[in-house]
Amino acid sequence: MNEKLAILDCGGQYTKVIDRKIRETGVYTDILPMNVPSEKLASYGAVILSGGPSSVWETNAPEYDKRIFDLGVPMLGICYGMQLIVEHFHGVVAPLVKTEYGQTEIQIDPDCPLFAGLDTPQLVLMSHGDAVSKIPEGFLSVAQTGSVCAGVWCPERNLFGVQFHPEVEPTVNGLVMLENFVRGICKFKEVYALEDRIQTSINMIQSRVGKDEKVVVLVSGGVDSAVTAALLVKALDPDQVYAIHIDHGLMRLNESDRICENLKKLGLKHMKRINAEDAFFHTPLQIDGVSYPPLCEVTKPEDKRAIIGQMFFRVTEEAAQSIHLDFDHAFLAQGTLRPDLIESGNPDVSSHAHKIKTHHNDVSIIRALRDHGKVIETNWDWHKDEVRKVARMLGLDEEIASRQPFPGPGLGVRILCADPNTYADKAKDAETKVFAQSLSPAYTAHLAPIQSVGVQGDNRSYRSLCILSGSRLDCDWDVLFHLAKEIPNHLDYINRVVYTINKSSFEKPLHTLYSRICHNEAELLRQADAIVTGELLKPMAKGEKTKIAQCFSVLLPVSENTRFSLAIRAVVTSDYMTAQAARPGVDFPADALSSILVQLEKARLPIDSVFYDLTGKPPATVEWE
Repeated sequence: MNEKLAILDCGGQYTKVIDRKIRETGVYTDILPMNVPSEKLASYGAVILSGGPSSVWETNAPEYDKRIFDLGVPMLGICYGMQLIVEHFHGVVAPLVKTEYGQTEIQIDPDCPLFAGLDTPQLVLMSHGDAVSKIPEGFLSVAQTGSVCAGVWCPERNLFGVQFHPEVEPTVNGLVMLENFVRGICKFKEVYALEDRIQTSINMIQSRVGKDEKVVVLVSGGVDSAVTAALLVKALDPDQVYAIHIDHGLMRLNESDRICENLKKLGLKHMKRINAEDAFFHTPLQIDGVSYPPLCEVTKPEDKRAIIGQMFFRVTEEAAQSIHLDFDHAFLAQGTLRPDLIESGNPDVSSHAHKIKTHHNDVSIIRALRDHGKVIETNWDWHKDEVRKVARMLGLDEEIASRQPFPGPGLGVRILCADPNTYADKAKDAETKVFAQSLSPAYTAHLAPIQSVGVQGDNRSYRSLCILSGSRLDCDWDVLFHLAKEIPNHLDYINRVVYTINKSSFEKPLHTLYSRICHNEAELLRQADAIVTGELLKPMAKGEKTKIAQCFSVLLPVSENTRFSLAIRAVVTSDYMTAQAARPGVDFPADALSSILVQLEKARLPIDSVFYDLTGKPPATVEWE
């Protein structure tokens, strides 16, 4: 049997993470559509069924070839994949009364070969609203969370299923489980390395771009686009590569200056910087036949992303024309990652994945260019941590390799926009208060009059924000993180929970302010963000590095007076498909939050409340929009 593993994509947000984790064990993988004919799997020695946003009991559930279960190879179903196995063999899957999102303790059966060598209690990542209510004949229940089945095993058929996600970091021993599957159960022995994929990327560039053709590469200054530029220079004559950096007025403090200095070290011969704030903020657009007002008049997150993505291409196209290049003949290169395409719901990546949020490098005009073969994406098969490894293997400066992630739309998705004088639903606000008080009377909950983007059960959610308040920084963080997990699990209209670090209570009802993207609001967030990131990224005690993978600030139009509020977001992750909110004193210096409040006060910034985001991904996303 060939030592290849097929991952059948059921539309899950983590399908590519499964691929990356299995490759991390040294096994070759291919991602294939869920409905792939069984005969096309004949050369594979094992199959994994991914998670997905659908329910197996729905009348329009995705179709699959039922003969895949006759292949006689080991098979592992993850989340939706487990439910599909159960349903296929005449078990029963039904909606849960209580959904499960976030890190959860389960009890496993260590006699099951999937869990070989592991202790009975295990911490895993759950993200589901359905559950197995009846196990099929011939199957054993090998994992539980309370009364909910979290794992099944059919010894006779060598079939395994887990309700949780072993591929993501919050599942503490997930990699051990996957290694048990591929090395212990499947008996795979060969090794497949990252270096092979770097050479594959170089070969792809050389096969696509002729010796006389030009490539325009968008360089934001982040590790993704820097790796793309470095690979282009390595694969082609540097005279063929034209780099463009666009300052859209939504960059961080002094960032474009530093970026352009760093990019000179990549060996780029042609580099152009464009200052385009006015164009980005004030240009009305037609996108796919729909009229959009200028960015400075928009409030909806997806509209903001669509406008910014379209403007990136328009400004890039104008810059290319100024150096006598056009995309009928030249190529456009960008540092798109696989998660960008997954979260954008790109049909070329997954036919069943739901759109969580549109990425600026996957808007319709870019997809049209892809269809014409004019887009070069060197990183499309990688996740963020892999790109960082590639950057170091290519000899890029550590300042680039470890740079804090920054979204293409920049501060545009960190300035939440709203219409004035909106208040939260009174009935839901009261329900939120009562539920939070039942868990801990020390903290008061408030339903904020704004929403943010989340990912729940592999679906996009756009739901309310819960604000907790209590004893400011004299608080019990363990209790607060517990509240942040339980509130979205029980109240389905909430996907994000924050804690107020500078106020013990609110004297007036919270309302929204008039907020739009403009120079003044961008400048306010730039100043505040520099203070926040400067304090959070300071070394821990004894000189240890902070464990934060990404931190930033979000400007919120939420107030009890006339001033904006500020949310602090800090997460621990490596793959960015899942994340845990960073813990004060554990993942970053214990005094960082108090130092931030002091610095904000000294700077006299017009900020009312300051919140700390307690929510993991899922149910929230790392970014708020």
